[in-house]
Amino acid sequence: MRVIVGLGNPGDRYAHTRHNIGARVIERASAQWSISLKSAGSTRLGTGRIGPVDKPVDIALAIPLTWMNQSGTAVVELLARLGCAPQDLTVVHDDLDMEPGRLRLKRSGGAGGHNGVSSIITELGTDQFVRLKIGIGRPAPGADSADYVLEPITKDDATVIETGVDQAVQALECALVEGVDAAMNKFHVRGEEQL
Repeated sequence: MRVIVGLGNPGDRYAHTRHNIGARVIERASAQWSISLKSAGSTRLGTGRIGPVDKPVDIALAIPLTWMNQSGTAVVELLARLGCAPQDLTVVHDDLDMEPGRLRLKRSGGAGGHNGVSSIITELGTDQFVRLKIGIGRPAPGADSADYVLEPITKDDATVIETGVDQAVQALECALVEGVDAAMNKFHVRGEEQL
């Protein structure tokens, strides 16, 4: 089974913030793939299958119900519940260092300053899991990054970020069905450049 976790903070207050892009991708995938999410321990979780009928891929979609900085605890619990290992995991999250809507898949590596990813690396004891990053851009010079990620997405960025969310769902499906390398080749550009 492949496990896809979208990071965010719990509660309506944070639902439309930049930091919750990962959770939005999981919600969009859940709707498109007809996999309903239900509370299960410290996550919202849904399981199902995607891909061709002759080679379906068993997947779990999850959104931690913990605060972003404690995502690792929820992910460890989730993997144990499902009997999965870190190499079965893909984490979807926002990235300040990329333009809004831009996608990037990585097989492993450091947290890049993302506290949710840092928590997961710490709790798992490894950085050997796939990440799908979605750009949210940087705040204006002098503005605080911590405040910026917790602000709602601006109207100026909404269209490109929504396109990025849609492209992220497609990239996940490609990675799951065709492999991470195929998805990397197709989706390392801004969403509208793919259309």
